[in-house]
Amino acid sequence: MNILEFSLFVWVGAFTAGFLGSLTGLGGGVVIVPLLTSVFSVDIRYAVGASLVSVIATSSGAASTYIKKGFTNLRLGMFLEVATTIGAIIGALIATFVSVKALTIVLAIVLLYSAYLSQQPRIESPDTESSDPFVDHLRLNGTYPTTDGLMSYQVHAVPVGFSVMLVAGVLSGLLGIGSGAFKVLAMDQAMRLPFKVSTTTSNFMIGVTAAASAGVYLARGYIDPGLSMPVMLGVLPGAFLGARVLVGAKTQILRTIFSFVLVVMAFKMVYNSLTGGQ
Repeated sequence: MNILEFSLFVWVGAFTAGFLGSLTGLGGGVVIVPLLTSVFSVDIRYAVGASLVSVIATSSGAASTYIKKGFTNLRLGMFLEVATTIGAIIGALIATFVSVKALTIVLAIVLLYSAYLSQQPRIESPDTESSDPFVDHLRLNGTYPTTDGLMSYQVHAVPVGFSVMLVAGVLSGLLGIGSGAFKVLAMDQAMRLPFKVSTTTSNFMIGVTAAASAGVYLARGYIDPGLSMPVMLGVLPGAFLGARVLVGAKTQILRTIFSFVLVVMAFKMVYNSLTGGQ
């Protein structure tokens, strides 16, 4: 395979990654890392470096559309980023003291259960419950566009959501995975946000986290321009397409895609743990 063919195949894979990452709020790394390591035999460190670039591109490409359309809750995203950043630092500090293989199996089980939870029907309607004074003080509640006009929603269980974000950051630091799955689930299940708000806010958040990590990989020389360029050029249009599709997509279809990707992630993590792969 010559360089042109390699770049073309990577571009196609990256386009798919950007599309799925934008739709689900998971980031393109879910597809990029397995693709580069398993199919193209790229060293895991360079694959993760390219993946971080793809996550930033996915977030940048999709976030602008979602913010313009009024889906993303910016104030909530910035607030929860504090938890994921602290968690990532903790995860990096304790990485050498934790059995990653055992943790990977547990995480895979959690992902499978999360896929089940995300498929449970939940009617999204205007929230009439009394709001939390803390949420009101930070002005975390918001609205999002629907076919019937703007629908208001209230943020619930902020301490629970913040705690899950902290755990997501720790897992990200320990395992080197994107924590988009847990960000979406925390906002969707615990904080009871509309699914489209959860995925779009996650898309905005993962770019901030990935940007910090990418700086470390760049300093260590693990971001190869020849690999990262076709990844970024593929992910960006894929993210834009995913953002356009999400705006008009049915929530149940998005939940199904999200669950499918979680199941694939879980089985891949178990396989890698049992075989000693990355």
